[in-house]
Amino acid sequence: MQDTLESIRARRSLRRYDARPVATELVDQLLEAAIWAPSAHNRQPWRFVVISGAATKHRLATAMGEQLRRDLAADGLPADFIERDAGRSYARLTAAPLLILLSLSLADMDAYHDERRARNEALMAAQSTAMAGQNILLAAHALGLGACWLCAPLFCPETVRRTLDLPDDWQPQGLITVGYASETKEKTRHPLGTRVLYR
Repeated sequence: MQDTLESIRARRSLRRYDARPVATELVDQLLEAAIWAPSAHNRQPWRFVVISGAATKHRLATAMGEQLRRDLAADGLPADFIERDAGRSYARLTAAPLLILLSLSLADMDAYHDERRARNEALMAAQSTAMAGQNILLAAHALGLGACWLCAPLFCPETVRRTLDLPDDWQPQGLITVGYASETKEKTRHPLGTRVLYR
């Protein structure tokens, strides 16, 4: 039990990796860990795309960067800020040896005719997919890999879907970069008492 808790405390979001590829058997272990996450109704709504080819990473990072530039320009931000932000995003995606796109599908979830329950069902699918992502992050740390969850696909789902030729029901949720970390980080957390109520 202590090993599990210590592993959770030791995991960090790491964004810089060396060039070593991530072996297929390690990728399989990451995905196997993902699918053992809990899920609403046990419907397992998660869907994964494994991206390791340089051309695909370039194509995805370029398309997402174009959308980011449009969004930031619409916000009225300075051109130099936009280019720095888009350049940083491009570098993070293309420099990582491995990307895992997490999407959800509502195909197996319950269907409701009222907006309130339909919205909650979609939220449960998103929560389930996020838990699968957390399993990937923890498994990566246990396997000696660095990883970082990026939320960027939420801001350009159609761009991601079109670029990767995803099925229509796959809704991009997050992108996890994975590799052998070339950085270390120390992080703190707010005191537990500032985030908890006991009743």
